[in-house]
Amino acid sequence: MGREREVPKKSEKEVISYTVEQLVAVNPYNPDILSELENYVNEQVSSQTYSLDANLCLLRLYQFEPERMSTQIVARILVKALMAMPAPDFSLCLFLIPERVQMEEQFKTLTVLSHYLETGRFRQFWDEAAKSRHIVEAVPGFEQAIQAYAIHLLSLTYQKVPRSVLAEAINIEGLSLDKFLEQQVANCGWILEKSHGRGQLIVLPSNEFNHPELKKNTADSIPLEHVARIFPILG
Repeated sequence: MGREREVPKKSEKEVISYTVEQLVAVNPYNPDILSELENYVNEQVSSQTYSLDANLCLLRLYQFEPERMSTQIVARILVKALMAMPAPDFSLCLFLIPERVQMEEQFKTLTVLSHYLETGRFRQFWDEAAKSRHIVEAVPGFEQAIQAYAIHLLSLTYQKVPRSVLAEAINIEGLSLDKFLEQQVANCGWILEKSHGRGQLIVLPSNEFNHPELKKNTADSIPLEHVARIFPILG
């Protein structure tokens, strides 16, 4: 007999992820998987990964098993959802949370933070987040995720953004901002300009939103051979 081929073992993290996703896919309304889903939320926090489907499944199970609801887990789900912006994950999750739970102080705070982000009111956001560090800092990567969202939003609006506007949006100033800008210039194609009377300007990479002329015209994208077929029909 030939020697059987050994199947390489997956890492513990891969096994946990695969198992939970399979449980959600096969039987998402089985209350027996509730504890696994809670553990998976904590796994997402510690490993800085994210699964909206698994988290929504857990929130639905909490609707059927309200006495088993962990408000700490729910708060972590909502913080992870905020970190996924501009995706509408926060609203999707909030819809599954009972109103009486939403009225708790930590959830009211998270809802306010979501509103500030959606409306681009970053100064108010960072001020409010600073008062609620015990909530948001429980999830590693929160600040970096929001900074990435702020930059995304600015890139849709500005061709050149004043340094002061960027500093307010990402909550970085002084030497820390200088270092951040150096990294962006080196890795992301940003350009620094000096402007008379306005301080430093940051030229952001071009896209179809801050440079509308780059937007693809549907008519221009029609292949020539398709246009050629039209002429005999018109004739």
